[in-house]
Amino acid sequence: MTKADLVEQVTEAIGPGVTKKDCALVVDGFLNAVKRALANGEHIEIRGFGTFKVRERKTRMARNPRTGDAVEVPARAVPVFKPSKHLRSRVARRFEERAEG
Repeated sequence: MTKADLVEQVTEAIGPGVTKKDCALVVDGFLNAVKRALANGEHIEIRGFGTFKVRERKTRMARNPRTGDAVEVPARAVPVFKPSKHLRSRVARRFEERAEG
């Protein structure tokens, strides 16, 4: 699904009276708020959906696949998403339905 698909679905969910352009502004505003919060080290919890967090990765040793030499990978912050129980169960149920049919 692309951002344009998301805007289309939001427009359909709201119904008549709201343009795609307005929905695109809302979607962009939401995504920018999430980006800003994560850049500031905050976490975002959306009940029934999941939590966006910033997690610190420790320094580790890795191997250069071409030469085999050991390389130190520095510590860094990475964004992560943890789905809620509700979302996990919906995805699992959908996956089971597809496997059966």
